[in-house]
Amino acid sequence: MKAVTPKKKLGQHFLNDINIAKKIANQSFVNYGKNVLEIGPGMGVLTELLTQKNILLKLVEIDSESVNYLIEKFPQLRDNIFEGDFIKMELKTFFGKENFSIIGNFPYNISSQIVFKTIENRDLIPFFCGMFQKEVAKRICQNPGTKAYGILSVLCQIYYHTEYLFSVSPGVFSPPPKVNSGVITLTRKTNLRKDFNENLLFKIVKLSFHQRRKTLRNSLKTLNIPKYILEDSIFGIRPEKLSGEEFIALTKKVENAKV
Repeated sequence: MKAVTPKKKLGQHFLNDINIAKKIANQSFVNYGKNVLEIGPGMGVLTELLTQKNILLKLVEIDSESVNYLIEKFPQLRDNIFEGDFIKMELKTFFGKENFSIIGNFPYNISSQIVFKTIENRDLIPFFCGMFQKEVAKRICQNPGTKAYGILSVLCQIYYHTEYLFSVSPGVFSPPPKVNSGVITLTRKTNLRKDFNENLLFKIVKLSFHQRRKTLRNSLKTLNIPKYILEDSIFGIRPEKLSGEEFIALTKKVENAKV
């Protein structure tokens, strides 16, 4: 089979190191469950290992050349290969209402969007294992009080247990990216809180970090929060100091004040 030509516009960097692929495929595999979706399989180095597992594997790939390659390489998966943009797809397309886990070596240019879509569909996705640009992977797992801590960190950590597993050098990809990569897992929390306005939470977190050098009192002005609530000490803090639980508490204060 003719190798797929990596396309810069799609952010394709094909993993060609089988040992790295094995580390990803075997990572906490008991958490994957029976349904697994691989995003961006490329030429299938990870796919080949996953087909050896006792799972129902489906693939989503935006590149038609890669899709044709995968169908030829894995004819048994022909009906389980979806051509399209994961970001724009309805996730129940893959396994209906059943839960499924996500795995993949993600294109750097859409990796954050993949995470946001996972969070939005957290009721369907109990486990997630992915390769990112190292900076993004570290950010997702970062603790409060650090410069890298931000929107992704807060939202991921509210709904998932995050873990940074290991770093990957550029030399194991074709073509090599200009940055290092990192592999992380997200394991959905078993007792997710639902006692707050989630839409308001998302809005507060995003507004806060869009002006992260300001205190919450200043960055949340557009929410028209009553002045007596703004006297609370939490509004004198910068957003990177707050944990996910503290952002939930802040959301509830704002919600109650507006009521």
